[in-house]
Amino acid sequence: MDFGADPYPRYAWLREQEPVVQVMEGQGLYGLLVTRYEDVRMLLSDTRMSKDPRNAPLDWQEAGKGRPLEDRTGLGTHLLTTDGLEHTRLRRLVSTAFTARRVESLRGQVQQITDGLLDEIVPRGRVDLVTEFAFPLAITVICELLGVPSADQEMFRRWTKDFRRWTNKTGSDQAESENARPVGLRDLLGYLTELVDKRREMPADGLVDALIAARDDDDRLNETELLSMMSLLLIGGFETTVNLIGNGTLALLRHPDQLALLREQPHLVEPALEEMLRYDGSFETATWRFPLEPIEIAGTRIEKGHPVLLSLASADRDQAKFKEPDRFDVNRSDNGHVAFGRGAHFCLGAPLARLEGRIAFDGLLRRLPGLTLAVPPEELRWQRSLTIRGLESLPVTFDA
Repeated sequence: MDFGADPYPRYAWLREQEPVVQVMEGQGLYGLLVTRYEDVRMLLSDTRMSKDPRNAPLDWQEAGKGRPLEDRTGLGTHLLTTDGLEHTRLRRLVSTAFTARRVESLRGQVQQITDGLLDEIVPRGRVDLVTEFAFPLAITVICELLGVPSADQEMFRRWTKDFRRWTNKTGSDQAESENARPVGLRDLLGYLTELVDKRREMPADGLVDALIAARDDDDRLNETELLSMMSLLLIGGFETTVNLIGNGTLALLRHPDQLALLREQPHLVEPALEEMLRYDGSFETATWRFPLEPIEIAGTRIEKGHPVLLSLASADRDQAKFKEPDRFDVNRSDNGHVAFGRGAHFCLGAPLARLEGRIAFDGLLRRLPGLTLAVPPEELRWQRSLTIRGLESLPVTFDA
């Protein structure tokens, strides 16, 4: 089985033999990959590790290896590319808008969207669970959160799919086609700009309005920060949920005893979600970090500015942390996974992903009896990305 389909045996070898390893792309260095749980967990919250790509070596930046989000998209400063006081300022402003109360207020809408999608699926007996359930669920919820009118949501989905295909390419593939940003992204950014302008004239009660109004004393988001934050919530928000549902369902289907247990004891859905995130989470690595000074990890000296990738997938299968890490157990108690990161950069959208996951799996387990894979596991296609861990599609059958 190739690395994309099952990277975990290779990660186990790396943790044991080469816990900090060079990753190459073409003729150049892509970065250093850190694979052990304790190292990854420590570096996720280490203030010596910068998220700002301007702290990377100039030749690496010019080669476009990491393709930072603002470089690839034209977006400005945001939560994934800032540190220290700048990051604290942005997160404080955004947190006043993206509150637990606002996420919880979406519960009824998420339930309605889930039920509507399942109403269409249930009579058919076969469906691609990623493209026909997980993706439309996630993107519709994000549209509702941002306040995108229902009449525009199909257009919004097309743009997002276009951008998703492009961001999942490798750095070299992007560089070959990077004379212009993808059409979907240009349209999407234009639409979000217009949406902000309209909401300034006619405020409503959505997240966009809350971000526009977000302030801390006299501080507030400027236009570029506002657009970047909306785009980041969109991109990160739906990808997390799509992959949680796709990867999590596949784990259940490949462990029928755990699927049966979850059907019998639906109250286990919350620990089951955490186990899905640990066992095969939505993101394979965290986004780039750059040391502000030389550091030593697992006996390897990492120089100032050297690009570093932290393998969340490997860390969450580390036998030094988890008992029987390759066993999928929906009732696992030792589940201190790092699938959503840690520290100042802990995923802002984690509560929304968990809410969507709970409702989605409750619906799938109740309404799709006899759920099984429609193709052999080796025929499943995975996205080509070192950062994102997700299926392109998941064909399943069930009792209609």
